[in-house]
Amino acid sequence: MKQLFAILIICMISITSNSQTLTKCNCCTQKHTEFDFWIGDWTVTNPNGSAAGTNIIEKVQDNCVLLENWTSATPGYTGTSNNFYNAAKKQWEQIWVDNQGGSLHLKENRIGNQMILKTDIAKNQNGEPFYHRVTWTKNDDGTVRQYWETITNNKDITVAFDGLYKKER
Repeated sequence: MKQLFAILIICMISITSNSQTLTKCNCCTQKHTEFDFWIGDWTVTNPNGSAAGTNIIEKVQDNCVLLENWTSATPGYTGTSNNFYNAAKKQWEQIWVDNQGGSLHLKENRIGNQMILKTDIAKNQNGEPFYHRVTWTKNDDGTVRQYWETITNNKDITVAFDGLYKKER
């Protein structure tokens, strides 16, 4: 009977140990929550108030990834991104892919109430250096502004997108 009791105790310790290993959250640090202000079901409008689209942002992969699912108000355009804090590089990253074959890889960090991510510098068709910078601003009223700029020659700025996110629920 004592042996059975000892085996039972060992099994309980093993189960408790395995349970703690399974429930450990590797992405539950403060850094991993810096972009949580973007989580939600959103209606997105252009600066003139017209519909830009809808966006659903949810936390997946055991709180390690913010998954974005964009549907444009312009029929036929959708996109998805994975957003994550890369602890090894100490930076946030976004990998965007859309249904038109477009993609972006953005990286950088949050500063104050803004997540500011940029692409690496590339060359445009004229051989000029350019990069994309996308800024998400957490507003006091619960909305989020996404402002996407294309910056050429480190000075010429073209606004690619300016959207205001309002939670649907």
